[in-house]
Amino acid sequence: MKDPRFLNRRTFLRGLGTAIALPGLEAMQASGTCRANPTADKVPLRLAYIYVPNGVHMPSWTPQATGADFAWPPLLRPLQSLREELTILSGLALDPARAHGDGGGDHARAMASFLTCQHPRKTNGTDLKAGLSADQIAAQALGRRTRFASLEIGCEGGRDSGVCDHGYSCAYQTHLAWSRENTPVPQEIDPRLLFERLFGTGGAAKTSTEERERRSLLDFVTEDARQLRDKVGSSDKQRIEEYLTGIRELELRITRAQPVAEVGPSRLSRPVGIPGDYGEYLRVMADLLVLAFQTDSTRIATFAFGNDGGNRSYPALKISEGHHDLSHHGGDPAKLSKIQAINVFHLEQLAYLLKKLQATKEGEGTLLDNCMIVYGSGISDGDAHSHDNLPILLAGRGRGTLKPGKHLRCSRETPLANLHRALLDRLGVSVTSFGDSTGSLSELGTLDP
Repeated sequence: MKDPRFLNRRTFLRGLGTAIALPGLEAMQASGTCRANPTADKVPLRLAYIYVPNGVHMPSWTPQATGADFAWPPLLRPLQSLREELTILSGLALDPARAHGDGGGDHARAMASFLTCQHPRKTNGTDLKAGLSADQIAAQALGRRTRFASLEIGCEGGRDSGVCDHGYSCAYQTHLAWSRENTPVPQEIDPRLLFERLFGTGGAAKTSTEERERRSLLDFVTEDARQLRDKVGSSDKQRIEEYLTGIRELELRITRAQPVAEVGPSRLSRPVGIPGDYGEYLRVMADLLVLAFQTDSTRIATFAFGNDGGNRSYPALKISEGHHDLSHHGGDPAKLSKIQAINVFHLEQLAYLLKKLQATKEGEGTLLDNCMIVYGSGISDGDAHSHDNLPILLAGRGRGTLKPGKHLRCSRETPLANLHRALLDRLGVSVTSFGDSTGSLSELGTLDP
């Protein structure tokens, strides 16, 4: 362990194949490295895109008034305590998701174009063409500064081949991020694998489920952690304790939430697959995303709550019908009520993520202050497969460059690409053109905090 006088954000606690990145500490801000490089102690800015499938019930989503003085919409009630951290955006459109002569396939086009803002080539083969996604533009420009250029998180498996939606390749419908116009980026859907990727648990990963509950990956870094505690101040000691306790609690939740299978000649049990409870699944993945941002392991992420067109049922909500089937409600009041319940459930999970970011101290503020979190869908009304007036929320303060706490109604048919460009500008990633963009959204705030 290096002396904290020279501690920087790339410091890890190490031991037997385990590498635990540290959160921001006062010792890092006071380091000689930071003094020699004044930009090194500038809090990093993060960007995440969260996608929900099949649209939402727009009449219960959209405020009537604009600006800061508006009645809070009923569908957004899980987020009411976060009102001052949110910008509700109306009027944004995703024209590349429309048919443009290609017929059906709105779900495939919605997901493929949400971050690329390009009309995907209709193909059921390997000749894919969508476009470079906004998150990957940022990752390619900034990724060298972090362990991972970006993280792609999902809650449904992806397919790179086969036909899924009216002749469109399944790759379009099961990927948000595209590193090239013909190369989708796979999503990690297993929380255990994502945890091990973040913490490099080479030695710890070989233990059984029973052993995991007795022994933590923290056991492998005990000596490194002790040396660090002996050298930092009292506030850093407390922050380290809280951080490591949070890791251990998450480690146990992942182990206990996953189904188990007996493996090997000794018939030991080990976690396999994904948690059976969808709400806990989303919350565990959200916690991992918070850790990745908190430790500056990455600054760019995507998180798909589900693949567009997905037909998941919601037994915890006493909804046995599939989400996609219900989205074709035809105005049926019973179906609309269930759609709203699913929408509220998704927003409760968003609220969980945002509150975790808000509760995480960083510098003079919180982690949420230094984030730009976009939540939305490439479809507004699932029954009509419409791609105008999309349900889009923007959370966080963008390190002072965003002015939240308002409803911003954009001009009709304003390209969603304009929002992407505005966020890339704040990351210092300038693009002369992107998708069908006609400019940037200057109404969000200022580029200078």
